[in-house]
Amino acid sequence: MNRKGSEYYIKGIKAGDKYILGKAITLMESELGVDRLLSVEILRNLSAKSSNSFRIGITGVPGVGKSTFIEAFGGYLISIGKKVAVLAVDPSSEKTGGSILGDKTRMSTLSNNELAFIRPSPTKNTLGGVSSATRENILLCEAAGYDVIIIETVGVGQSETHVRNMVDFFLLLMLPGAGDELQGIKKGIMEMADGLIINKADGSNLIMAKQAQSDYKNALHMFPPTESGWIPKVDICSSLEKTGLKGVWDIIISHRELLDQKDLLNDMRNNQNVTWFREQISQSLLSHFFADENNLQLKRQLEKEISQGKIGPKESLSLLMEKAFAIGD
Repeated sequence: MNRKGSEYYIKGIKAGDKYILGKAITLMESELGVDRLLSVEILRNLSAKSSNSFRIGITGVPGVGKSTFIEAFGGYLISIGKKVAVLAVDPSSEKTGGSILGDKTRMSTLSNNELAFIRPSPTKNTLGGVSSATRENILLCEAAGYDVIIIETVGVGQSETHVRNMVDFFLLLMLPGAGDELQGIKKGIMEMADGLIINKADGSNLIMAKQAQSDYKNALHMFPPTESGWIPKVDICSSLEKTGLKGVWDIIISHRELLDQKDLLNDMRNNQNVTWFREQISQSLLSHFFADENNLQLKRQLEKEISQGKIGPKESLSLLMEKAFAIGD
């Protein structure tokens, strides 16, 4: 097998080659040891002017139209001179590990634009609604010259706030008609949102969207102010009619201006890197632990006994640790 070296990827990425960028992302997502070593070498030798980039996380309730919004918003950004990368995460099947990976189909216009790059990635059961390599993929896209990186997450879920720790701006999309939605949305996600946009604000929905905007503004006033002093903004837009998109970008720009004014962007990203490091420790230790066939077999045996009601989870963990590390010898 003719395996490409790091120089191949580094040169291609810096040249903005989409094909090589895609191959590099595949490498980042690989679980093979040799690929992991190569990915570390690539990242070490890539220098990106990331301080000029915008990292935007987008989430929302089911049916809110995230992909439609991103296609419309991405098109607007390109029209004002931006290069846009979309890292769209598809949910993996818990049974097969497979994923739909259909975002290029749902964003057909944007995916065919020379100034856009769309990459769907499977979650592979990773918590937080993002791929295990999403952070690395952000850095690759920035090194390739994309100055707006959009992370589309799986959808609103209990652990989805994980994405907050890898973006500069966290955007929550909602539907018109705030009544039931206001009760159903996770409080933790609303607390972390920098902006809340009511999508599908068109036709007969327009009046409901404006009412929802007012309701959400009132709801957000109940949350404590952010560390930066930023007050989350609420606005409306229509992805279908492509209205309100400039307003969304104006909110993101205002947020960035505040971070720059208070010199908070680098500190925020550095703190995110610390979180990234801690997550990598956990993943690496877990992978290394179960690379030992004895540990893996013991785990499977204990799982079987738990499923049969012969032993409890806490006792099983104690046995696993005792045998793996010979505790008490």
